[in-house]
Amino acid sequence: MNTYPDTKETMALIKELTEIPSPSGDTEKIIKFIENLIRDWGYEIKRTRKGGLLISARGSDDTRHRFLTGHVDTLGAMVKEVKSNGRLKLSRIGGFNWNSAEGEYCEIHTSTGKVYTGTILMHQTSVHVYKNAGEAKRDDDNIEVRIDEKVENEKEVRELGIEVGDFVSFDPRPVITESGFIKSRHLDDKASVAILLRLLKQIKDEHITLPYTTHVLISNNEEIGYGGNSNIPEETVEYIAVDMGALGDGQSSDEYTVSICAKDSSGPYHYGLRRHLIDLAKENGIAYKVDIYPYYGSDASAAISAGHDIIHGLLGPGIESSHAFERTHETSILNTEKLLYAYVQSKMVTL
Repeated sequence: MNTYPDTKETMALIKELTEIPSPSGDTEKIIKFIENLIRDWGYEIKRTRKGGLLISARGSDDTRHRFLTGHVDTLGAMVKEVKSNGRLKLSRIGGFNWNSAEGEYCEIHTSTGKVYTGTILMHQTSVHVYKNAGEAKRDDDNIEVRIDEKVENEKEVRELGIEVGDFVSFDPRPVITESGFIKSRHLDDKASVAILLRLLKQIKDEHITLPYTTHVLISNNEEIGYGGNSNIPEETVEYIAVDMGALGDGQSSDEYTVSICAKDSSGPYHYGLRRHLIDLAKENGIAYKVDIYPYYGSDASAAISAGHDIIHGLLGPGIESSHAFERTHETSILNTEKLLYAYVQSKMVTL
């Protein structure tokens, strides 16, 4: 086990995925993109009723299965109200603070398929007009979208076809730097999805027969809590969510290693599986960190909450400034690729 997916190609795929709008609830375009990408790779592919994508590789042992997830749904918003001044009030999709989206360019996706651009702003933005521009609360009442169309009232906005319930996506602005960083919105969790897709391509290209039948679920409702809690075959023993490691004060994870989660807001992850991942990292010279995420939940914890009798784990690249202006480094991507490559070819945890 000494070859891994090409990290430069993974980074390019991450950038491509981030550029496809996919707020939770409006993920058809990106799911179709992935479906077309992998169509000729020889895997069993199934659309779930919730709109996700289940990719299956038959292994030597078809009586015990492994299950990996990564999610393509992202943070975003929905039109809550068309205001009398021709601007839009928003309702948030997913858990983020408005200050992290203030000033961002966005797109309004209408039910007719027409897309309009705009900017997310405070109502009291101009310091030349509003004395309290800096102190006003960043909340649902004060944040609004300035549409890039000649509209001055509610009637003119509705004539464009913009209505309550239309999805609003945020401009990801992905950049890959010469120093090896990728910075973009929505690296949570499109970085992990790209890693999983590249892993599937590597398995195909190297004609690897996995020891156990292994499923990869591209889930599409994780940001709202229930992306990976269904379509889990009864034979599944081990379930790993591939998702970001959250960085900040008191955290051990960084942008250069693979993060292995010991515990999040749902409680501890399976200790035996965590030890197995750590042992694989040590055996293969993979740089890793073990961490606890106090305000975090994953598709794996959602599956446990749904009552599935599985062993669950969580690993992924370290993502700086999660749910805001995210960034990671190619070495974190590489270490995550290495660990997953070793894991899918390893023996299961002994129960």
